[in-house]
Amino acid sequence: MTVPDGSPFRGKSVMVVGGSRGIGAAIVTSFAAAGATVRFTYAGSRGAAEALAASTGSVAVQADAADRDRLLASVREAGELDVFVYNAGLLGGGDPLTLDPDAVDRLIDVNVRGAYHGSVEAARQMINGGRIIAIGSVHGDTMPFAGITAYGMSKSALQGLARGLARDFGPRGITVNVVQPGPTDTDMNPADGPLAQQMHDEMAIHRHGTAEEVASLVLYLASPPARGITGAMHTIDGGFGA
Repeated sequence: MTVPDGSPFRGKSVMVVGGSRGIGAAIVTSFAAAGATVRFTYAGSRGAAEALAASTGSVAVQADAADRDRLLASVREAGELDVFVYNAGLLGGGDPLTLDPDAVDRLIDVNVRGAYHGSVEAARQMINGGRIIAIGSVHGDTMPFAGITAYGMSKSALQGLARGLARDFGPRGITVNVVQPGPTDTDMNPADGPLAQQMHDEMAIHRHGTAEEVASLVLYLASPPARGITGAMHTIDGGFGA
């Protein structure tokens, strides 16, 4: 893999929680292509994780983001960090009156508790001027459909996380931001899925976004020109929430 001359990420240490597929895999690939040393976690997609690690020269680590002890151990094992990206997330939908409470609790464990504990542990090992970026969702801002209350709640929680940690870690020059994708072509939400046209009808740009577009925004927020951007939400949704 050829690293561009003058890349600001050459030799930087990056950890991505939830990096084996979709947006996470695009983030891993983009940082590795820019010369970073990348570690990423995966929960169950072992084959995809091993293939991604082999193709990018990154290191894959099995760790369920809902298992706090294992998650924190995986962050500590990464050593000193320049960039921490929390991408792990579950999408759960359904009538809240009949939705399985255990499924809701697991969603909260992965989407909220993991993001908090992982980010705090990463900050303990982070250089001054480091970057923490959580992958949220446009549904943290808007709720256009019924049946995604728990998911939307979890993504709204990331906004409070970013604002608070931005204050806590600001004296060290560590920035904390949330990237909020809209409909993005992944296994979780394919561009040819049954609800695609319904989503496109709500968008100013009538197409799914790509994982690579989201990864590009993540890399910008981790780059030197973004050192003054913190405690902020960065929506990339094709105008879905406009």
